[in-house]
Amino acid sequence: MDAEVIVRDVMTREYVGVSESDTVLGAVRLMSDEGVGSVVVLRGREPVGIMTEADVLSLVADEKDTKETTVSEAMSKPVISMRPDRSLADAAGMMAQQGIRRIIITGADDELLGVLTERDVISASASPPSIARSNDRERERQAADTELGGRMETNGGDSEYTNQSICEVCGALTHDLTNINGQLVCADCRDF
Repeated sequence: MDAEVIVRDVMTREYVGVSESDTVLGAVRLMSDEGVGSVVVLRGREPVGIMTEADVLSLVADEKDTKETTVSEAMSKPVISMRPDRSLADAAGMMAQQGIRRIIITGADDELLGVLTERDVISASASPPSIARSNDRERERQAADTELGGRMETNGGDSEYTNQSICEVCGALTHDLTNINGQLVCADCRDF
């Protein structure tokens, strides 16, 4: 039986932090410079919120001035956090239940250790052991199909795309994706 994947194994340890009093425009510029979709809002060393691209879009849709609005007015709160020794399945379940895409990962003393993103979960699900299990299931299905005289139908026919995913930068379908700053990126886009 495969060992259960835990949050510590796949979380993003590097995060971008901002203060509650920073302007939204300043935080957005930082997000752009760092190539991230969110920032952790800190009060000292304590995470008190998270500001995402969606929060910024909502602010702009409400026609608020990003130069004058502080991060504390735009951030999502309260912070949803989890310990790093929890299973990835628990984290994915919490994300689905709470309707969120990011969980703050904290240590025993509530020290901020990193962020687990929806992309981290997806990337871990597409890791080689997961793909190998998927390939095993496909071989089992094909064996059962052969055993039943070819009477089982496939869902969509061709299986040449079974182990491919889409690059989040260019949209190309490929077998070779790497997690770069929380995005699944193909070999051609890694250099940009």
